[in-house]
Amino acid sequence: MGLPGYLMDVFLVPMAFISSASSASPAAAKGAKPKGKGGFQAAQALAKQKALEKKAAKYKLPLGELAIFTQQLASLLNAGLPLVQCLEALQDQTEDPVFQIVIRDVRADISTGNSFSTAVKKFPNSFNTLFISMVEAGEASGGLAEILGKVAGYFEASVKLTKKVKSAMTYPIAVIGLAVALVNVLLIFVIPVFAAMFADFGAKLPAPTQFLIDLSDFMKAWWWAIGIGAYLTYWIVGKYTATPKGRRHKDQFLVKAPIFGNLIHKIALSRFCRTYATLIRSGVPILRTLEIVAAASNKVQIEDACDEIARHVSQGGQVSDVLAANPFFPPMMKHMVKAGESTGNVDGMMTKIADFYDVEAEATVASLTSLIEPMLIVFLGVVVGGIVMAMFLPIFQLGAVAGGLQ
Repeated sequence: MGLPGYLMDVFLVPMAFISSASSASPAAAKGAKPKGKGGFQAAQALAKQKALEKKAAKYKLPLGELAIFTQQLASLLNAGLPLVQCLEALQDQTEDPVFQIVIRDVRADISTGNSFSTAVKKFPNSFNTLFISMVEAGEASGGLAEILGKVAGYFEASVKLTKKVKSAMTYPIAVIGLAVALVNVLLIFVIPVFAAMFADFGAKLPAPTQFLIDLSDFMKAWWWAIGIGAYLTYWIVGKYTATPKGRRHKDQFLVKAPIFGNLIHKIALSRFCRTYATLIRSGVPILRTLEIVAAASNKVQIEDACDEIARHVSQGGQVSDVLAANPFFPPMMKHMVKAGESTGNVDGMMTKIADFYDVEAEATVASLTSLIEPMLIVFLGVVVGGIVMAMFLPIFQLGAVAGGLQ
């Protein structure tokens, strides 16, 4: 006997609901896990993006990467591409995730109607003062691509010279570091073994040997104090050189340093001349040029000279007058600048002076490299050989020392 229709409906509807829920729940459970995992990955990606954006606001772009970016941007502009499209292409091809965000924000700022110079001013650590001023000059003259090509050449020359100096200094720094490590190993681990052996002699040791043993005992007992003292000295010197007075003393010492002072002086003169020539040739006003040159020089001597030149030029004077009275600038440079002023070709003369000092700096680096190698060999021989001789001196005098035991 069958059930009435309404009872059949009451019975079948809940069963169908249970069946559909049970069949759907595995799929729902199966889909819930990827959704949770995807949400975590999205949150992680968002946190990483925010961290990169925060870092981009104060990101200091290396000069080598800025040179590549400037050269590529100049090439794309010369090809006729719009600036926004050029920046989009550079954003896609750069491998630095932080610099990608910098380019993205600059491109977005330009898309809203701001100028290129206004957009890059928001990232002063990534784009230095020279780059920003050259962009302003390019926008004012309508030759942005040409001016960016010039500043790219300037950056490349600076990077090339810096790399040569660093490569020349790598060898002596590595050798000196190895010598310091070797001396510490001898003092802390080797000399105590000899000290214990010499203690059995019961006689007075030679003065060099006794000095090394005392020094070894001191370093073993007070190595932590030596480390703290070295760190505090480094910190105090860093704080002092950060002050205007300390920075002046540091720059004066570096220029007059016995071995590297001449090289530092030539590099400073080359940077002064090349920066000045690049800016003047690009149409930057002379007073603004002097401000940028002073900021890019990183030397108080050139900063003082630029301030003095700015005051003198404002009163109708010439650059060569100030250079002639400043002992920081050599006579050859003063005469060439004066000749450039007479012929109306100051930027050309400044470029020739910069090329001359670049060659001089490279020659100085080469001569220093050839000079430092034998000096380091002599240094290592005297230090390490002196330690070895001092420790074996009692053995050489074994008859006299051992006589105290009889």
